[in-house]
Amino acid sequence: MERINRRWVIADRPVGRDVTEADFRLEQGAARAPGEGEVLVQVDLLAFEPAMKGWMENIGGYVARTELGDMMRGSGVGTVIESAAPRLPVGTKVLGPFGWQEFATLPAESVQALDGDIPPSAHLGVLGVVGLTAYCGLKHVAQPFAGDTMVVTGAAGGVGAVVVQLAKIAGCRVIGIAGGAEKTRLLIDELGADAAIDYRSADLGAELKRLAPDGIDVVWDNVGGTILNTILAHLALNARVAICGGISRSKTGGMPVGPENYFNLVFKRATMRGFILNDYEADFPVARARLSRWLADGRLVAREDVQQGFENAPRTLMRLFSGANVGKQLLRLGGDA
Repeated sequence: MERINRRWVIADRPVGRDVTEADFRLEQGAARAPGEGEVLVQVDLLAFEPAMKGWMENIGGYVARTELGDMMRGSGVGTVIESAAPRLPVGTKVLGPFGWQEFATLPAESVQALDGDIPPSAHLGVLGVVGLTAYCGLKHVAQPFAGDTMVVTGAAGGVGAVVVQLAKIAGCRVIGIAGGAEKTRLLIDELGADAAIDYRSADLGAELKRLAPDGIDVVWDNVGGTILNTILAHLALNARVAICGGISRSKTGGMPVGPENYFNLVFKRATMRGFILNDYEADFPVARARLSRWLADGRLVAREDVQQGFENAPRTLMRLFSGANVGKQLLRLGGDA
């Protein structure tokens, strides 16, 4: 039976501006039947990351270049509907690098069969890139200690929401920064933050001085720009600043604006360090086991923002840069918007 496969390809590069729907083009063709050792997967869920904009711009150099006309990359969860690989029979739920398409034909070794006891969406969020980034970045870069005061920017986003919770598990006092009253309430009521700052309505510097009068021991930054600059003025002695992302650069292109307050790192004998998740692959099995345990015992909440409909893939990515998402941004391919 021939299946029509729709896919989104890159039509333009969003350099120095927001991502728009015009940056993508919807194409369609026949889904390819699997050859020996391959499976045909119907994609059920796609995950969205702020890094996708950088992939489209070819900024950073840590992933392979994209070209105009390439299918947009992305990870997802799906169901095997045809199989030429004995270990993955029809009906198996799998995780893989499917890209923005409805049907994916790929080698069996490039996908992972999922544990039926865990919701499939968790493998794209708290047990996937989001959770692994939070766990490995905290372990190797931020290095929180019980009693530390920690500030998390973009705290209601996918990675930020997990960082807040893991920092609480580690015994930190956590201050989350997010945009809007709904997100700040979520940080305290659901994710367990000790305090939350709405950067859109509050004087960030004054609030940090009030909430962290003795300074900030650990900073987890997903935003960069002026927010990071303000935070650097409030560091404690021997503070650690972990640079995970710089979503503020979404409108400027190139690298995020550099902080004027960087010399406070010298005054406070602090460190500021960036990292890429791929450097810590050896930690992934232990990280997933611990995250799974915390998820099962309720200490970790998998906060997800699930949109509907394959035709909404570009708009779903755009949500990350407007701040509309709360938790890990996902798209369920079936269903109406």
